[in-house]
Amino acid sequence: MSGRDLLLALVVIVAWGMNFVVIKVGLDGLPPMLLGALRFALVAFPAILLIRRPQLPWRWLLAYGATISLGQFAFLFEAMHHGMPPGLASLVLQSQAFFTLFFAAIFLGERLRAASVMGLVVAAAGLALIGLESDAATPLFAVILTLCGAAMWAMGNIITRRFGNIDLVALVIWGALIPPLPFLALSWWLEGPALIEQSLRTISVNSLLALVYLSFVATMLGYSLWGRLLSRYPAGKVAPFSLLVPVVGISSSAWLLDERMSPLQMCGGALVMVGLLINVFGPRLWRRAVPAAA
Repeated sequence: MSGRDLLLALVVIVAWGMNFVVIKVGLDGLPPMLLGALRFALVAFPAILLIRRPQLPWRWLLAYGATISLGQFAFLFEAMHHGMPPGLASLVLQSQAFFTLFFAAIFLGERLRAASVMGLVVAAAGLALIGLESDAATPLFAVILTLCGAAMWAMGNIITRRFGNIDLVALVIWGALIPPLPFLALSWWLEGPALIEQSLRTISVNSLLALVYLSFVATMLGYSLWGRLLSRYPAGKVAPFSLLVPVVGISSSAWLLDERMSPLQMCGGALVMVGLLINVFGPRLWRRAVPAAA
C-alpha cells in the first residue's frame, strides 16, 4: 500500500474511532432516536440528487438500510443513552465480526474456520468479563443493546454480500433514505412529541456540529475513502485496519471525556482484541503453518 493510501486509511480509522465520542456529544443535546433521524436525513439529502442509485432492487436496499443503518444505530444510540461509555462501545461493537461468521454459516452455508472459532471463544470470554464488571457506571442493559447493534451490523454485512461489486458510497447514501422515517416514528413513540419539539427548538451548536461530523465526516467521507481503498487493494489487506477503530475510540474517549475502564474491563477488552486478531490473521498463519509442518 502506498504512503498516500496508508494515510487515507488512517484518516478513515480516526474518523470512525472519534465517531463514538461525537455520538456522546450529540446525545447530550438530542434524544437518541431523533439524533438517528437527523443524521441519516443529512446523509441522504441532498446527496441522492447527485449520486445515482445503485443497481439493486428496492427490497435489498430496504433490507440494507433497515439493518446496517437503522438497526445498528438505533441500538447503539440507545445503549450510549443508557450509559454505555463511548470507548467501550467502540470495542464491543466489533463483536459484529463474530456475529457475521455465525450468520454466514446459517444463511450462506459458509464453514466456520478453526481460527475463527478460537477467536470467537477468546472474544466471548472478554465480553463476559466486561458484562460481569457492568454496574451503575456501565449497565448490563447498555452492553446488551450494543451487542444487538453489532448483530444488526452483521446482518447488514450478510445482505451486502449478495450485492457483489457495488459502489459503496452510493449504497450508503441511498440506504440512508430508509432510516429517517422509522427513526422519527421511534422518537415519537419512545421520546414523545414534546421532547422532539423542545430538542429542535433549543438545539445547541455542539449538537449541530455533532450532526455534521456524523453525517459528512464519519459517514460520507469515511465510506468514500474506504470504498476507494477497497477498489485498489484486496479486502484482506484493507479490512485489518478496522481493528484500529476501537483503539482510537478508547484513546479519544479517555482523552476527551476522561473515560476510564476498570482493570477487569481492560482485561476483557484485551481479550476481545486478541480474539479479533485471531479471527483476521489466524487463517493466514494456519495456512502457512500447515505446509511447513507437512
